[in-house]
Amino acid sequence: MNRIEVKVLNPGVIKESVNMMVAAARLTQRGHKIKNMSDFMELYNKPYSKQLVEYLVKLPHSTIQKFNTVNVIIIGASRRFLMQMTRHQIDVKFISASLQYSDYSDDADFVVPYEILAQGQESVSNYLKSSRYYLRLYREMIASGVSKDSAAYAMPNCLRNNMIISANAFQWKHMISQRVCRRNTDETRYIMLKIWNELMALNPELFNNCGPWCTTGGCKEGKMSCGAPLEKNNPEYILSKDFPEVCYAYKAN
Repeated sequence: MNRIEVKVLNPGVIKESVNMMVAAARLTQRGHKIKNMSDFMELYNKPYSKQLVEYLVKLPHSTIQKFNTVNVIIIGASRRFLMQMTRHQIDVKFISASLQYSDYSDDADFVVPYEILAQGQESVSNYLKSSRYYLRLYREMIASGVSKDSAAYAMPNCLRNNMIISANAFQWKHMISQRVCRRNTDETRYIMLKIWNELMALNPELFNNCGPWCTTGGCKEGKMSCGAPLEKNNPEYILSKDFPEVCYAYKAN
């Protein structure tokens, strides 16, 4: 987990998403004032405050947050993470390295779960020994002429993978709210917290209201709650608190 990287590939679209959100909200209220394209462009280019953005993202009208898509690349996550994230289907697209086409005989690597990573090098070595056993089976099948597609069945879920997730701002916030909750696996939480941190750095007004439910109104898990609500709705803080083995210390503003 300590070598997973994330990056927003089109950061410029964040500002455009905010511009579109504000323009869409204004359009619904001032349509009677727009007689031609010049009228609309004047509305579209009209300045707005951070306070207006913060107000609009709290409205129940999610459509205004769905113009433009943000593309994020994730390097080195496990295929288990891939399986979990592809449960999100509405306004979200995925593309991933393919076990059918890629040959991992000489390039396979494995994600070490945070709990094992935190136990120390001996636990990590024992864990990787098991993963490499299945890699040997994979290599032997490839060497014997078995197709990459069939040999891939021997690969464990911890195989490192690269994938791109594309979604609009509203869906990113929806996914983050669900997946940074402590009811999720550590790797999924860690990756989504890192993505949230990247998005917050680009526009905090748009993405500051998408933390775990316990920090934005109350847990929705009911009896399945983790019982340990977080104190701050801040990805940097949560990363440092829950993943100290792989994250830098949180610095309060």
